[in-house]
Amino acid sequence: MHIISRKALRQFWERYPDSKVALARWFKIVEHAKFQNLAELRNAFPSADKVGDWTVFNMAGNKYRLITAIHFNRSKVYIRHVLTHPEYDKGSWKL
Repeated sequence: MHIISRKALRQFWERYPDSKVALARWFKIVEHAKFQNLAELRNAFPSADKVGDWTVFNMAGNKYRLITAIHFNRSKVYIRHVLTHPEYDKGSWKL
């Protein structure tokens, strides 16, 4: 799948270095995958949840949240937000 863009992940792990391993692992898995739907995605990432139009991943032991827009038909993943758990709970990312 084509991920747009890795820069958001890199910027986040520069601020929160303990997130780097989990985010880099997620990137590598998704980049080499050809998920056709949410069910296939959940085989690799069981904690992935659909929240409105977004797909949300728990990262680094539920410490961080990766919010994406996934277009399975075009094999594209758009990284919308990478947040700490408290930032995610505030909900302003939904706007």
